[in-house]
Amino acid sequence: MATYTPMMQQYLTIKADYEDAFLFFRLGDFYEMFFEDAIRASQELEITLTSRDGGSSERIPMCGVPYHSAPNYIEQLINKGFKVAICEQTEDPKQAKGVVRREVVQLITPGTVMDGKGVSEKENNFLVSLTVLGAGFGFAVTDLTTGETSVTKTNRFDEALNEIYSLGAKEAVIESAFPEEYVKMMKDRCSVAVSIEHEDDAGAIPRQLLRGLEDQDLQRSFARLYHYITRTQKRNLDHLQPVRHYELKNFLKMDLYSKRNLELTETIRSSGRKGSLLWLLDETKTAMGGRLLKQWMDRPLIDRRMIEERHEMVQVLLERFFEREDIREGLKEVYDLERLAGRVAFGNVNARDMIQLKKSLQQVPVLSELIKSLNHPYSDKLAGRIDPCDDLKELLDQALVEQPPISVKEGNMMKEGFSEQLDQYRDASKNGKTWIAELEASERQRTGIRTLKVGFNRVFGYYIEITRANLHLLPEGLYERKQTLTNAERFITPDLKEKEALILEAEENMAELEYRLFNELREKVRTFIPRLQSLAKCISELDVLQCFASVSDKRRYVRPVFSDDTLDLKDGRHPVVEKVLQAQEYVPNDCRMGDGTGRGMLLITGPNMSGKSTYMRQVALTAILAQIGCFVPAEKAILPIFDQIFTRIGAADDLISGQSTFMVEMLEARNAIVHATKNSLILFDEIGRGTSTYDGMALAQAMIEYIHDKIGAKTLFSTHYHELTILDQKLELLANVHVRAVERNGKVVFLHKISEGAADRSYGIHVAELAELPAELIKRAQEILEKLENQPKAQVIKEKDEPSPVHTEEAQLSFFSQSEAPKKQKRERPADKELKEAVLELNLLEMTPLDAMNKLFELQKTARE
Repeated sequence: MATYTPMMQQYLTIKADYEDAFLFFRLGDFYEMFFEDAIRASQELEITLTSRDGGSSERIPMCGVPYHSAPNYIEQLINKGFKVAICEQTEDPKQAKGVVRREVVQLITPGTVMDGKGVSEKENNFLVSLTVLGAGFGFAVTDLTTGETSVTKTNRFDEALNEIYSLGAKEAVIESAFPEEYVKMMKDRCSVAVSIEHEDDAGAIPRQLLRGLEDQDLQRSFARLYHYITRTQKRNLDHLQPVRHYELKNFLKMDLYSKRNLELTETIRSSGRKGSLLWLLDETKTAMGGRLLKQWMDRPLIDRRMIEERHEMVQVLLERFFEREDIREGLKEVYDLERLAGRVAFGNVNARDMIQLKKSLQQVPVLSELIKSLNHPYSDKLAGRIDPCDDLKELLDQALVEQPPISVKEGNMMKEGFSEQLDQYRDASKNGKTWIAELEASERQRTGIRTLKVGFNRVFGYYIEITRANLHLLPEGLYERKQTLTNAERFITPDLKEKEALILEAEENMAELEYRLFNELREKVRTFIPRLQSLAKCISELDVLQCFASVSDKRRYVRPVFSDDTLDLKDGRHPVVEKVLQAQEYVPNDCRMGDGTGRGMLLITGPNMSGKSTYMRQVALTAILAQIGCFVPAEKAILPIFDQIFTRIGAADDLISGQSTFMVEMLEARNAIVHATKNSLILFDEIGRGTSTYDGMALAQAMIEYIHDKIGAKTLFSTHYHELTILDQKLELLANVHVRAVERNGKVVFLHKISEGAADRSYGIHVAELAELPAELIKRAQEILEKLENQPKAQVIKEKDEPSPVHTEEAQLSFFSQSEAPKKQKRERPADKELKEAVLELNLLEMTPLDAMNKLFELQKTARE
């Protein structure tokens, strides 16, 4: 380091403390980067890489961005998962001796961004921390933009991982000794930036933040997060709200696979919001309402009283159309109170933000009266919680003009009458400028020069300008010459100098005084932050509830009724598919399970593309809608309250973790089987298709039996293994249903209607034909299918107390003709004359597939006796 210049030594000393971040080093009007930072930044930001002499024998790589446009470049780096340390000059260069003192004033990371395009209006920007607590983990989360803060603990890392995924956290803070395999899982599955914080002492945390939080493990978990924020942000954090303790068991649990498979907040195909359940539901009118809606979707309730309380309010709002529309109009005028409060605390609020705050507060009394007019216990309680903050509204109204400039250093923000001293400065400036305007008129008359003008520029101040053509008209010695131009001369007078000094002093003092007055106003507003945050909670809750009512009204949703065990949906619909179809008619379907039906499991058969997965998903989405407090898409809905929902839907691999499609399928199935309870909902779609036919069928049967006998969870299990449909005769709570399809003129027509019983065929070749595979290929597939269907089928479904089927060579289906197939020696079996006669007496052409299967089952039992 000794070979570098003092400035480069300063840079390297500061950079040593921020090795994992780009260091934006302030030099004049630019932020400069050097060495490896410069090389990487030039590639990531597509800016020119240059070099400079730094005192060593080799030139140092260098690139930079202008100070005024730096936020755009910083945002690009943050969106790519990088961190940026902002290093500013903290000393006046005119007073500095040697190198100007510089310090990092803020470390911007993916989880600490406060504004910009990277912060979505209707999404939180969560930062989380994980702390190892013996055999479990402490989990803390905050959104710096809103101040929301909460903690929980779990004994399982997969639950902590689910929380990170559900929250959409951008960054996770951990200790350096955190298990490396867990760090890899967080990065691979949740795409979070990972940061290290060693300090976890809760003693330095303001006590008001820990109000009511007695658990020391949870305090330590939050302390790690708090110390990271204070160390990186280096500014006031008054907007952080008291830590809220929540328990995962108080909400409906869904692992990250289930949330992805059900497309709650984003679609699998495009990872976008459009086409998700959130996209369908979000008719909120405020940004904070949109964020609360997503939070409710991430954590559906399991407390029946709390759910029905929301339903009550939705019912009232649905019935009171005019009041609801007035509420929606009022909410349009409410800005983001939570993030405005955050910006006040952070010190980056401007006068226009304050005007937005005032306009929002002006709507609060209107909304409060509308809520009271609903005359319902819930609405009365909500109205009682609303604090209109009249004193803050009055303060802002007295202080600020209606249309202030963006910059807080340009002046023209404060109203006349707010500050006597400011009014004096303004009067001096205004009268001085009036005097100058009058001076121009009087001097024209005095000299007879009609083109004489009084002007101003920042370098020379005020002046009298006379063109060269008129100089001969100017009496000698009347003015003092100040500047010579090509076509004119500029002059001053003693009186003009005096007025200039008065005006410039007044304008300079005005700007400084207004800036000081605005900072004083901001400090006063800071004291209102807790009240504003409380008000924001009330407004956002009202917004989500009116959203539920509006969607339910528009889409003909009904209020669900809760039962201990019964699931009974009449004409249920998939909410998102129904919306996407728009003018096309969606085919509704019933679903009956639980008490009084003798059905705890539905085995669903039917062809591909017929709607099995849609049917399964709509049941889960209906349950989720009900448990977040919304009405549901059906003509009638009786539902249990589920504690967990597990799904295994669709084909997906995890190449990053080196897991095949089948392995992912088995892991998701295992998660459900290990953690589900009798109060859970399980959706299994085509289990076992990623392996050989008999392996897959054996696994599918074993899972069905295990869930039926050991767990008792309500289960929808779709399959193409038609051999499994016979299980309804052995498993008391299992029932067969199928999605209807018919063949017309050689083409398959999907009816999308669920009917009782098993499907008679799969129509797989017809689906391939719809996909326009070559005709020759389709014809050959039909020939092979006919040969396979004419061969005796291997015995697959065994009695439950018998061992699993042995995969003998004789049992495998042949894909060759008899002449092509390898010769196998057949085993001799004892003849059974009565069984043979019974088989010969069967009239297969007059039997339905279900009758044939039942008869086959009887014959099979006879053969085993």
